[in-house]
Amino acid sequence: MTVMPNWLDKRAYLTPHKEAIVLNDGSKYTFKQLQHDAKSYAAYLKRQGFNKGDHIALLSSNCYEFAVVIHAFHYIGAVAFLLNTRLTAPELLFQLKDGKVKGLIYHSKYKEVANTLSEQAHLQLITMSAPREEEITDYETEIDLDEVSHILYTSGTTGNPKGVQLTYGNHYWNASSSALNLGLHQDDRWLLSLPMFHVGGLSILYRSVIYGMPVHLHEKFDVEAIHRDIMERGVTIVSVVTLMLEQLMDRLGQEQYPNTFRCMLLGGGPAPKTLVEQCQNRKVPVFQTYGMTETASQFCTLDEDHMLAKIGSSGKPLFPGQLKVVENEDECPANTVGEIVVKGPNVTRGYWKREQANREDFQNGWFKTGDLGYLDDDGFLYVVDRRKDLIISGGENVYPAEIESVLKGHNDIQDAGVVGIQDDRWGEVPITFIVKKDQSLMEEDVINYATQQLAKYKVPKQVYFIDELPRNASRKLQRHKLLEFIKGEK
Repeated sequence: MTVMPNWLDKRAYLTPHKEAIVLNDGSKYTFKQLQHDAKSYAAYLKRQGFNKGDHIALLSSNCYEFAVVIHAFHYIGAVAFLLNTRLTAPELLFQLKDGKVKGLIYHSKYKEVANTLSEQAHLQLITMSAPREEEITDYETEIDLDEVSHILYTSGTTGNPKGVQLTYGNHYWNASSSALNLGLHQDDRWLLSLPMFHVGGLSILYRSVIYGMPVHLHEKFDVEAIHRDIMERGVTIVSVVTLMLEQLMDRLGQEQYPNTFRCMLLGGGPAPKTLVEQCQNRKVPVFQTYGMTETASQFCTLDEDHMLAKIGSSGKPLFPGQLKVVENEDECPANTVGEIVVKGPNVTRGYWKREQANREDFQNGWFKTGDLGYLDDDGFLYVVDRRKDLIISGGENVYPAEIESVLKGHNDIQDAGVVGIQDDRWGEVPITFIVKKDQSLMEEDVINYATQQLAKYKVPKQVYFIDELPRNASRKLQRHKLLEFIKGEK
């Protein structure tokens, strides 16, 4: 058992009047104000009957109140389930029931879906805009780094999403390893426009309170607003995916970012060579990263010095993480592709209620990521495939098995296969191959059905009707043959 003072309490004690969060409209909140608001909301949650260990979900886009609720959870010792606002009600309902969630906190713009979820999952419903309370007095003054703070769902390759259990220690070590890599500057300001319900956005919130660093919080990615914050408001670090970076470079044009801007942290897959060269020519410092929900965000990062020499690489494991590439349980020599396995204090302890997955994916302290890659002669990681068959669309992970499962629920669909194809705007998009039961089934029927059941970024962009899906002797779908079918059509 390793304990620390509550992070927000400690930060508010050390730097009470320093800015914690700066909003797009210029509103500013100090760490002392954030502490007061979080303790006030924690008192409200206590009055609603919530206590240590309770599972509570949060349905909201980025806003100041999101940060308040996250810290309020820590004051009462609740486990947070952060819900992706882009998911449909059936997708969210699965997570709520699987996670044995007791209550649902919602932002007013999601009131309708919150009511639907509350009725179907029998949840206690709580608004984010709760009445002000006196600060909580009976609260968790210390944090046990071994305790689970969040369960975040990530889609699996075998159907239903899995809840990744992240501890306070996972978050603390991720923040520490990031600081040891990027360094800490007195004037650092980190811009957060990634969704905070994803680990990439959430991790920035923790870096803020652990480092004592202001976060410039945006509800969503807006090129003009982010360009302004870099150029005029002193932002030094921005977390992006490739699509965001491309748009920012277009907006930058012939201008240059100020010398105070020191890091464009790029995740969501390797950047195209042309984009990296463009950034280099414009003196934009790009740091490419590799990480996942299971590692509480970054695990490897490619530094600026190697940005061009190691194009396509995700760098080396951050301190104190370990990484190796294996095939048939043997470590691969340099430049040989195998499965990426990782180990370290920021790696999840396992999936919620997934005993079989935990037995398969965690062995001797190492986590099998399912990603394929290789290490070059200098020990730099190159990711070949973000999990077998994984589609990365606009920075979002899309798993074919989940889409196939939904499509096969249609009365007129006998079988379905999904693969990803290249797309100029989103990187990749999903398409589907359908075996009909009813020959009257049309492409728009499939698209409309998928739209009702899935988040927009998961809906197939093209539908192909075929007589039979290619499967091997074990009846496993051979997706590479579906891609060959597309090539044959051209």
